Amino acid sequence: EPELLLLDEPFSALDAFTKADMHAWFLDVADRFGTTALVVTHDVDEALELADEIFVMRGAPQAGRPTRIVGTERIPCPRAERASFALTEEFLEHKRQVLALLG
Repeated sequence: EPELLLLDEPFSALDAFTKADMHAWFLDVADRFGTTALVVTHDVDEALELADEIFVMRGAPQAGRPTRIVGTERIPCPRAERASFALTEEFLEHKRQVLALLG
């Protein structure tokens, strides 16, 4: 029972149905065990579905510009309601905020 999980693109290679199932499983496990997880993803919708708080990073290490945190977005929706959250205007507003931070 680790206190922290570091997951780098854990759901990126999954089809849509499997990804939805794994998202539900992940949220259930996080709630049941109280484990903190740092999930790296390039999928804004996935971040909004899984995160309590999103840290938006930008940079170009290959061009000599280090990646840095350019902003955060707190997601107030309870995890138990995340499945229906994606269908709300609030979800779209958070998505607009994250996309604005990405530039």
